[in-house]
Amino acid sequence: MSEEDIANIIAIESGKLGGKPCFRGMRITVYDVLEYLASGMSYEEILDDFPYLTQEDIWACLSFS
Repeated sequence: MSEEDIANIIAIESGKLGGKPCFRGMRITVYDVLEYLASGMSYEEILDDFPYLTQEDIWACLSFS
């Protein structure tokens, strides 16, 4: 996934969620998704719980630096 692709998915907006990186203006952060994955949730479980996210969003999260 290119940096441009990631930039189209993940944004940092000052004043929103403390400036943490979030998905396309949503109120879920990259860190939230990483915590779900670290706790053992699968991609499918995350996508079921958050239907507005896509698998590409999760890949972008894993590639974000």
